[in-house]
Amino acid sequence: MEYNFRKQIQSLGKLLLVFGLLFVVLIFGLFYLKNNPQVFEDEVEDSALEIISAAALDEETIANSGFINDEGVTQVIQNCTQCHSSKLVTQNRMSAEGWKSTILWMQETQNLWDLGTNEELIVAYLAKNYAPERKGRRENLTNLEWYEIVE
Repeated sequence: MEYNFRKQIQSLGKLLLVFGLLFVVLIFGLFYLKNNPQVFEDEVEDSALEIISAAALDEETIANSGFINDEGVTQVIQNCTQCHSSKLVTQNRMSAEGWKSTILWMQETQNLWDLGTNEELIVAYLAKNYAPERKGRRENLTNLEWYEIVE
C-alpha cells in the first residue's frame, strides 16, 4: 500500500510540474501580448498586399483588363478584380471622395480587406481616370454646313 501511495505522489508531483510550466508560459505570453499590442494588427496582411502590389503586370494583362494604363493600374487590377469585373469599376465615375466612400462601403459590407498603403494610390488612379464627366445639355454640333441668311 505504501508503494502505491508513493507512486501516486510522484505522479501528482509531475502533473503539478507540467501545469506549473504551462502556467508560467501562459503568464509570459500574456505579458508579451500586453506590451506588444501590434501583434494583433494586420501588419502581415498589409505587407503581403504591398508585396503583391509591387509585382508588375505585363502590358497584355493591363490591355485586356479594360483599365486605362496609368500609374496605379497594377494595384487597381490586383485589388479590385479579385471580387468583381473591371467593367463594374470602369462604368462608374466618381470624385476621390466618392471612390473613398465606395471603398469604405465595400470594407464595411462586402468584406473588402484593408488596402493599406495602396488605398491612396488606388483612389488617386480612379479619381484621375474615372472622374465624373461634365457634359453640357448636349454635345457641340460638328460637321455641319452652315448657310448665310439673305435679307
